[in-house]
Amino acid sequence: MTAKSVQKLFKSFSKQTVLIIGDVMIDSYIKGKIERMSPEAPVPVVNVMKKEQRLGGAANVALNIQSLGAKPVVCAINGNDDNAKTLEKLFRKNKLSTEGLLQIKNRPTTVKTRVICDNSHVLRIDEETQKEISASETEKLFRKIVSITEKQKISVIIFEDYDKGCITASLIKEVVKLAVKKNIPVAVDPKKRNFLSYIGVTLFKPNLKELKEGLKIKKLNPKNRAEVEKAVETLRKKLNAGMVLLTLSENGVYVSDKKSNHHLAAHKRKVIDVSGAGDTVIAVAALCLGANTDSKTLAELANLAGGLVCEKAGVVPVDKKLLLKEAVKSI
Repeated sequence: MTAKSVQKLFKSFSKQTVLIIGDVMIDSYIKGKIERMSPEAPVPVVNVMKKEQRLGGAANVALNIQSLGAKPVVCAINGNDDNAKTLEKLFRKNKLSTEGLLQIKNRPTTVKTRVICDNSHVLRIDEETQKEISASETEKLFRKIVSITEKQKISVIIFEDYDKGCITASLIKEVVKLAVKKNIPVAVDPKKRNFLSYIGVTLFKPNLKELKEGLKIKKLNPKNRAEVEKAVETLRKKLNAGMVLLTLSENGVYVSDKKSNHHLAAHKRKVIDVSGAGDTVIAVAALCLGANTDSKTLAELANLAGGLVCEKAGVVPVDKKLLLKEAVKSI
């Protein structure tokens, strides 16, 4: 990479439209201070100072895509409860279209509430169901996806899977078939349930835990290059994937395609919160994919972006200007 080529790549992001399919949710924050213990039970009392609600899950990936200058389009499900109204309000507030949202009756909208004191997580409360949507609901969601790909020129498709039931094996199969037909690259941020269902995708981005669970590997040393290489190659062949980008937390990232593989060290950061880092990594990787970037450059930029958001409290999208500055500096 040169400074000029990186700047050209970042400029190209604004020409892309990205379709994000997956589990959307509300990230709710209760921020306060702990100054005493409760007289009712041996638990701390949090004095609430601030409450905040943000978009999370696949919607946070959309915010990262938007922050990087591209146009995101989200296809997802939500409930018909009060939280669904809040979710749609947050979509509109962040200038995201609600066209791709499929409302399902008697299904809760996912909300993750984090209690934070002095920049540290004290507690998380989840309101959700992990039940998969039905065959008829899957068909309705797929019809929305088809409609969007007919109306807009999609540069890349992202599957953002949180195992909350939006993504089913049949949906994956139909979307990948559609993407191949339309010559659209597909990037995946997987979870356990559908791990081996993403056959024929362009980019597959698991973390170490997901890789071990997905391949049923009991031990895998992230510092052992041979072990990592063997596991990733096994996965790539099982999925017939074009590329696998494995995130290894403090041990960086490992990327492998049909021609080469690279292990890139993590950048030294003052880590405050890792929440949402995976969303940022897949967003950057997908845009690089849409720009037909080589695997090493893709991994370097995604690795850099993931580290930057870990320096912020809560789930936040990456800052494009800061990422560009850091990318140029690291050349």
